[in-house]
Order: sequence, then structure tokens, then C-alpha cells
Amino acid sequence: MLKIREAIVVEGRYDKNTLSQLVDAVIVETGGFQIFRRQDQLHMLRMLAQRRGLIVLTDSDGAGFVIRNFLKGAIDPALVKHAYIPDLYGKEKRKKAPGKEGKLGVEGMSPAVLEQALRRAGATIVGEDVPPVPRTEITKAQLYRDGLTGGKNSSSRRRALEQRLGLPEHLSTNSLLQVLNALVDQDEYRELVEQIDAEA
Repeated sequence: MLKIREAIVVEGRYDKNTLSQLVDAVIVETGGFQIFRRQDQLHMLRMLAQRRGLIVLTDSDGAGFVIRNFLKGAIDPALVKHAYIPDLYGKEKRKKAPGKEGKLGVEGMSPAVLEQALRRAGATIVGEDVPPVPRTEITKAQLYRDGLTGGKNSSSRRRALEQRLGLPEHLSTNSLLQVLNALVDQDEYRELVEQIDAEA
């Protein structure tokens, strides 16, 4: 079991149950869209963010991104890390039918996928604390230069990049940039762009 310093925010109780089998951490449910109405809950999340740091781990569907974006605007971004699960299609065992977009949520992810998402987000795993290696960050200018933003085929190129990294399709450009800088260095980024160019 991974002991994680940050508190982790998920959407519902089934997500919490799944995650609690993998991590020893404070796990808080938003209750779906209830987070928009519950100032007491938002206050608690802000306090947890200040004292421990926060990791947002929502589903990769539209609703999950609405909650994630709300929290981005409501809590100091310097205190929040974002963990993303990939777009995997199917339905959770307890459900009769898949969700609206047909994607598995946090509760439907395997422990290995969840661990990878948390590690990619930069979760502080107690006992594995190592100082970060300084590196040159990927910039918006690079994304533009490489045809991943602002161009004719940029959305399809961006989607190809997201699929290679196992990322969901609803990422904004800013979120994609944040995730890229958490996952890959300049050389790995260059290699990914070259692969996309070769397939075009």
C-alpha cells in the first residue's frame, strides 16, 4: 500500500473505495456536483491543500473535468496536483450500463493504472522522497511550433499525443502542458512529436 502525503479528491464513494485499497491517504469525496453548493466542503479542501497538498483525481469524462476545473479556480493552484486516468471504454461491474460517454471512471481502473496516474501527478509517496531533477520545461511556444495548438490539424495531433501518453481527451492546452512537464523531458517530447509527424 502506498502512503501518500497529499489528500486526494475523488468524485464519489465508489471511487474512494477503489482508491482506498491502493493508498494510505486522506481521500475526500466531492459528492459529484455537490461541491458547487457546499462551501464547508470547499473550505475543508482549501485547508487540506494548505497543510498537506491536494491531488485531484476525477473521472476522464466531461463531468469529471467540470469538477476538476471548478477546483482549479477555487483552490490555490500552487497547492494542487492533477492526476489523470486514461480514456478506457467499458462499464463498471456494479452498473447495468456504461456511463454517458462510455468511459470507465476512477472506480473502474486497475490498481496499476491508478498508481501510475498518482505517480505521474507527482504524488509524495512516503519513503520514496527524492529531490527533483532540474530540467527545461516544455513551453506553449513549442506546442505551437510543433502543430499541437493554433493550427489546422492541431486538435488531431494533440489527440494523437494524448493517446500515446494514455491521457484523456478533455485536456485543455494549459492542462496538457502541465501534464507533459510532469511526465516527459525535452528528449522524450521530441521523440513523441517525431512519431506523430511520421504517421501524418
